[in-house]
Parts: sequence; C-alpha cells; structure tokens
Amino acid sequence: MSNSESRSPAPVSPELVQAALRLARARNVAVGDVPLQAIAQEAGISRSTLLRRLGGGRRELDEAVRAAGVDLGGQKPVRERAVEAGAALISSSGLASLSLERVASAAHCSVHSLYAAFGGRDGLLQAIFERYSPIVDVEAVLAKQPTDLETTIRKIYSLMAAAVQREPRVMPAILAELLARPQDESLQPLIRYVFPRLFAGVGKWLTAEIAAGRIRDLPPLLLIQQMSSPLLMHLLLRPATERVPDMPSPSIEEVCDTFADAFLRAVALPAPDGGE
Repeated sequence: MSNSESRSPAPVSPELVQAALRLARARNVAVGDVPLQAIAQEAGISRSTLLRRLGGGRRELDEAVRAAGVDLGGQKPVRERAVEAGAALISSSGLASLSLERVASAAHCSVHSLYAAFGGRDGLLQAIFERYSPIVDVEAVLAKQPTDLETTIRKIYSLMAAAVQREPRVMPAILAELLARPQDESLQPLIRYVFPRLFAGVGKWLTAEIAAGRIRDLPPLLLIQQMSSPLLMHLLLRPATERVPDMPSPSIEEVCDTFADAFLRAVALPAPDGGE
C-alpha cells in the first residue's frame, strides 16, 4: 500500500471546532447548519484551505464537533430544507415566488448555502421538480426493461396520480405556469431540463414498444400526450369538480384504470400469432 493510500486525514484542529461553535452561537443555528465558507472566514483561512484540511468535505469537522461533546443539531440538511421550502412557496404562490432569498428565509439558511447546494435558482427548481414530479419513479419502472405493456401503463398512471395529488401541490402549480405562459423566460431552463429527460426515458420506452410491435407506430410526442393528457386534465380539474353538487367523482383507482384502458385500446396492437 502506498503512503498516499495509508495516510489518515489530519486531526481537525480545536481552533476550527471553536470557530464553528462561535458562529453557531452568534447565528443561533445548529452547528451543522453553519456554512463552511463562514467557518473559513472565522478561522482566517480560505474555503479551499479549509476543505484541504478537512480532506475535501465536512465529515471530519462534524466528527470533531461530536467528539467535543456538542450535538450537531436536529435540523435537516440545507438541501432538504430548501427543497421543501421551495415546494411550499410554489404550491402557495406559484413559480414567480421562487427566489433564493425567500427560500433561504423559509429554510433558515443563507443564500450562499443555496448557491453551494444547487448552483442557483434553476438547480433548485430542478431539484424540486425531481422530488415532487413522478419522473424519477417512472424512470425506475422503465429501467427494469418491462415487457408487460398493460402493467407498465397502469403503474405509470398510478405514479402520475400520486404526484399530482401530493401536497404541497407542486405539479399542478408548474403545469399551470407551463400552460399559461409557455414562452416565459423563467420557465425555459425547466423546459430544457424536463423535456429531453422525458424523451430519453418515456420516449425511448415507447419507441422500443413500437419496434417490438406492441403499439402503433406514432410519433413519441403524440403518444406521450395521448397517454398523459386525459389523466392530467382530470386530476387538475378534480378539486374543482368535487365541489359541484350532484357530480360524484369516481375513485382515483377507477380513473387511472379507465384512462389506462382507453389508451391501450387506442394504441395497443394485437399480439402476433403464437405470442402471449
């Protein structure tokens, strides 16, 4: 084993631990929520020097703080708090309300820490979309290389319904903005992020289903819209229609089954002779 492989990180100096504790007391926050940049400034060194002394991250510092008998604090990490705070803002006030300053205030962190975690507002919005949209779960379903078209469609519908109904209501707010102001410059980074990813996942799967002879040969964009639009429209209008007297709403399970059946009747091809 080489010297570089066997060398252990240098112990964290007591001065760095004390710097972190002083800042936590001054800011009235948990030690674990004090940004490394602030600790470096308090210690009179650069952030890069601090990271070098800590071996590239703050794990060594956190362990040294614990060894000094201090609880790092029970708050969630900044990234987690920011995503939750941003989602709440979007749900209550729309995408226009999503500023780093408002999120930092709601998440009890600094704007600098948001830049460090997300790179800016666009990165934060992408993280919120990943958390509250069905895209990650749908990709996980498709990553298993499903061959049962009907089961896969029904699973995707279930994931879509869960995401649109989830509180805070991030998906309805984002969809409303996309429908109302598709040319808005503030939406373009999200559009450029979501649609290529959608086609790389769902679009690729539908193309494979066409090649396998299981669905009609239609443009993937039209197939995606035909698959998603009826269910999304129902879910977006459901909170309003539920308030209309004498207009009973079927259960979400019934809704998903109905639209899944309609999509399959529209695009599924009969199995070849001898096929399952």
